[in-house]
Amino acid sequence: MDLPPRVMDVDDTLTLRAFEGEADLPELFRVIEESLDHLRPWLPWVGEHSLARTTRFLARRAELWASGDEYTYAIVLDGDIVGACGLFRRDETRHEAREIGYWLHPSATGRGVATRAAGALAEQAFLLPGIELVEIVHDAANLASGAVPARLGFTVHERRTFEPVAPLETGEDQVWRLTRDRAAIPPVARSGATGSAGRDRAGIRPAARAAGPGPAVGN
Repeated sequence: MDLPPRVMDVDDTLTLRAFEGEADLPELFRVIEESLDHLRPWLPWVGEHSLARTTRFLARRAELWASGDEYTYAIVLDGDIVGACGLFRRDETRHEAREIGYWLHPSATGRGVATRAAGALAEQAFLLPGIELVEIVHDAANLASGAVPARLGFTVHERRTFEPVAPLETGEDQVWRLTRDRAAIPPVARSGATGSAGRDRAGIRPAARAAGPGPAVGN
């Protein structure tokens, strides 16, 4: 099975790296603790956050990576973990598709970090055999998360309903899609693609919402 790199140096300040199990527990737990108020409105797993859940989350990363079901990365900015992102598939995801999710510590927002991280993941997705499209899904009211796929040339694909759990969830997801052929077009040429910013999984419906501190969309 072809697997993405475990470490991606996106630029001089930003690195995506696979989580390292218990070694990352103290720092990841602290980052989540400091981000709870920022993430709680959109991410259901925040309501069940605990040290035990974060420990279990990290313990499963190697298995999910090896299976190809989920590639989860620590977002490392200037040497410090500031969030998480991932490339994954849900049970209902089409075989040729993958989804991108991300969340950030509030100190890292507004600096293009989520956009750069998601862009790197999209590029890696199309290097995997058989992958023809990548999606970002977020609650229709989560405009900050919706700005990321818009900048990267994703186009609005559809809206889906779901049962809201987090405080500000509306019950409607905005689905953005980038196809392999469109990804081959230079970003400047794609910039005409927009769409109303919508909401979650990068806002992860069943998968990341309940899973734990993984790559659900909450920028």
